[in-house]
Formats: sequence, C-alpha cells, structure tokens
Amino acid sequence: MSAPQTVDRVLLTAAVVLIVVAGALLLARIWRGPSMLDRAIALDVCAALIIAGLGAKSAFARDPFYFPIMLVLAFLGFTGSVGIARFIAVRDRPPGHPGGRRKGGSS
Repeated sequence: MSAPQTVDRVLLTAAVVLIVVAGALLLARIWRGPSMLDRAIALDVCAALIIAGLGAKSAFARDPFYFPIMLVLAFLGFTGSVGIARFIAVRDRPPGHPGGRRKGGSS
C-alpha cells in the first residue's frame, strides 16, 4: 500500500470513529432531551450522521452506489425537519396570535 492510500485509510477510519462517537452522543440527547425541540433537532442530526456514514462507506469502498440514496435521505431529512418545525411553531403559538388556535371556533 502506498503512502497516500495509507493516509486515506487512516483519515476514513478516523471519520468513521467520529461518526460513531457522534451517534452515541446523539442517542443520549434523544434519550435525555429536555424538550421536544431538542429531540427533533437530534433526529435531524441523526439523518445527517446516516448520510455521513454512507458517504464514508462509499469513500472506503470507492463505490458511488450510495450517492442517490444519500440524496434521497438528505431530502427526507430536510422535509422532516421543516414539518417538525411547522408543527412546533403552530403548537407553541399563543391563542390570540393571528393564525393561532381559536377557542370554540372552527379552524
């Protein structure tokens, strides 16, 4: 194995180790998160970590097979984050705010 290949393997291994450590810390945040928003952000970061893991696997194997899967996961992670943010924004809106929930009304 040449020197650049050795450096490549070492850096990819370090990246995978950091992704695994981040995943463990992420699970702790999901488990202990004091609020729903903390858990929602942690789930968004979980999608990013899965994408990073697939990217590391793809780079390690030098196989572009996972690129479309990574693209779809990025899109799903983004739309999921937007949906959760909208849900939390509507839920936390004060009752008198325009567009908020009305008591006794049909909305």
